[in-house]
Order: sequence, then structure tokens, then C-alpha cells
Amino acid sequence: MSSYKPPSSILIIGSGVFGLSTAWAFSKSPLYTSTKITLLDRSPFPSPDGSSIDTSRIVRTDYSDPLYASLVASAQEIWRQQGPNELGGQGRYTESGLAFVGIKDSSSAEDYVRKSFKNVVEITSKAGDHDAIVELSSREDIERVARTGGATGDFGYLNKRSGWADAEASMVWLKKQVESSGRVSFITAEVKSLLFSPEDPKSVIGVTTSSGEELLAELTILATGAWTSSLVDLQTQCTSTGQVLAYLDITAEEQERLGKMPVILSRSTGYFIIPPANRLLKVARHTYGFLNPTSIPLPPSGTTPSPSSSATTTVSTPLTSWNDPNHSKHSIPPIARDGLRAALAEMIPSLATRPFIKERLCWYTDTPSEDFLVDWYPGLQGLFMATGGSGHGFKFLPVLGEKIVEVLEGRGGEWEGKWAWKSKEGEGDAEVRDGERGGEKGMYL
Repeated sequence: MSSYKPPSSILIIGSGVFGLSTAWAFSKSPLYTSTKITLLDRSPFPSPDGSSIDTSRIVRTDYSDPLYASLVASAQEIWRQQGPNELGGQGRYTESGLAFVGIKDSSSAEDYVRKSFKNVVEITSKAGDHDAIVELSSREDIERVARTGGATGDFGYLNKRSGWADAEASMVWLKKQVESSGRVSFITAEVKSLLFSPEDPKSVIGVTTSSGEELLAELTILATGAWTSSLVDLQTQCTSTGQVLAYLDITAEEQERLGKMPVILSRSTGYFIIPPANRLLKVARHTYGFLNPTSIPLPPSGTTPSPSSSATTTVSTPLTSWNDPNHSKHSIPPIARDGLRAALAEMIPSLATRPFIKERLCWYTDTPSEDFLVDWYPGLQGLFMATGGSGHGFKFLPVLGEKIVEVLEGRGGEWEGKWAWKSKEGEGDAEVRDGERGGEKGMYL
């Protein structure tokens, strides 16, 4: 820490959870009172295709890794603050409980759930809540706690201290916190490429926008999620995958009844349902996802900061309404729609034939281990990465930025190794390989 000197200017690209929470952490730290901080996004806030701009996200301590479980526990202390101006207030956080379930003999999933059970028992016991965890040993147990007339899985547990957040409302709250600091400038512009120093081709000094404007900064932070691979070479670290969601209207009576259900999440299949709000229910799947292979100009790397203008590569890139105006007409593949329909029929049979009113692909930035990528980009000066959310970053919203800044400053402790650039991470293929997701690998749009 003693050798770290705060930069005179910081440019954060991306106003999602990673970028916005990092800006918030900088704005609160006295170390950066003389630093010019700018946050840039191509869309006015909130970005319509941002992965965290949605009706709901799960907030759970239910991890097999005790380090992540502990970090969520610290985040929940802030989520639980229910004052009107606090994060959890005005309906932004609801502690509905989580039925975390699986299918016996689905080896990796069963192992994950049992390790998670051990971690949450320890966390809730330390909190003095010895009745928070209820073990579920059969499908009948799961159906009893779900209170939906259906169930999925045949073992697991109910964690009464997990829940869900109104994702978009929480992001709007966070943006207001950053704005109120008066320390961060916001710019709406699309980044075309990184900008390199004419004196040192491996030194990043900012970005060039699609309009040709050059924005300079001593430190550039890429918090660009699933779009990061178009700006730098991440083929051994991350891949972008589309995850499926669907929404359906429910009646006032159904809202009253289903609003009392816990989150239901199957580690074996990846399907989950979050309690409805405002008569809208979401069914979704955390899986290996869909790839969208796209040929793009070869982005810079530590070995080739300025590749040939004719060089190209193929990576999976997001397909949203931003780059395809017709996207809303073919949001998710039919096979995915059928799977969501079958999961809904199993978990809430009374809604089995209810039409979906909206479908969406939510774009993850997956790493093989599902650990985040928070590190200096190797071989390039002045460029820091804050990405690789792997579909589970949102719940850390109130504490993530502080951890990112700690890693940046060299005082991140265990997180520095866990979130570091892995020299052999993807072995040429950054697809998730931990075996803990549902669905098939290698599915294409």
C-alpha cells in the first residue's frame, strides 16, 4: 500500500454494478479527493441491455466457497437497512428466504449444496439466528416450504436469511449515491477503442469514442461486462454467454399468494423463480448459456497492443436491441423457451400455460472458475479490469466497489489471488468448466 499513488485522473468504462460501485468507492475515499473521476457508458442510465437492469436478482449467502459466502454476509448488513434512503428501503430488498435445492446423485451440484449448507449454518449461527436454516430431505419437504403447489429437486435446505432485490431500483439508488458525492462526472458515449501513448505503445492513456473524441486518463478501468472482449483480448479469461429469462403477468390473488414464497433455485438444473412483485413473475435459468460467435477486429493485448487493422478473431458477443433492432422479436431460442415453460410447470403448476409477456437474454461475462476478473491487464500500463461477474456479481453491490479498489491499491488480501488474471485460466477456451451449472455446453444462438 505504501508504494501506491492515486492517479490524477480515472476513467471508468461501464455503469453496471462493477463500474458504478467502483466509482462510489472512489468517491468516498479521501485518497482520491484530488483525482478527476469520470464514468462513461454508451447508453443513458439505466442502460436498457445492462445485465443488472432488471426486475429482480437473488441476494444469497448460499455459496460453497466460504469467502464469497462471508462477503455476501457483509453486503447483507447493508441490504437489510430499510430506511427510505437506505439501500434496502422502499422495497429494494426483500428477505423472502431461499429454497436451495438439487437432485441427489447429481454429484457436483449435490456437493455444492452440501458445502453451502455448512457455510450458511455457520454464518447464521454467528448471527445468533439458530432457526434460519431448515434442512429439506425430500421433494415433499421442498413442496411444503415452496407453497406454490409444486416443487423441484429432492433435497436441499431453506435459508430464511437470503432473499432478493429489485435490481433496477437498487442500481438507481446506487447512481444517486455516486451523484450526490459531487466527485464523479458522467459521460454518454460509445468507446471505439483504447487509446495508446505515442511514446509508449503499451501504455493506455484513455479511449477513443465512436465520434472520434479522445478521452484521456492516467488510469482506465474496464467495467464493460460482456462487451469487454471487443476492447481487449480476453479469450483465455472470459466468454460472453446469453442466459434466458421470461416474465408473465399474474392476478392480484396470485400476487398475494405467491408473494409469500421463497426464492426457489435448483443447483442441478439451474432453473429458478423469484417471488413476484407488482403482479409480474420471472422464471429464469443459470446455465452454460448461449454463445453468439462473431468476427471482430483483433483487439489489443499485452503482446500485441496495436494489431494489424486487417486482423480479426471470433468471440462470443452480446446480441441485444442495441446491435439488433429486431432482437425483441426473437429474444430467446425456442429450446430455451420450452425449458422455462417446463420448469414453471414443475415449480408453479397453476401457471403452466400462462403466456410469457416478455423474454430476454441476460449477458454474463463468464470465467472458467466463476471468480471475478479484477486485476491489471498484463503487459499494458494504465489499464485495470473489473469484470467477469459470471452471473453472480449483483448481490455484492454495496461492498463490491470497495473490494475492487482494495485490489487496485494492492491491499486486497485473498481476493487478489482469487480475482487475478489466470495465466492458464481457459487454456485457449474460457468456457465455464466447473461443472456446477445446468444445461448443455456449446449452445449457439
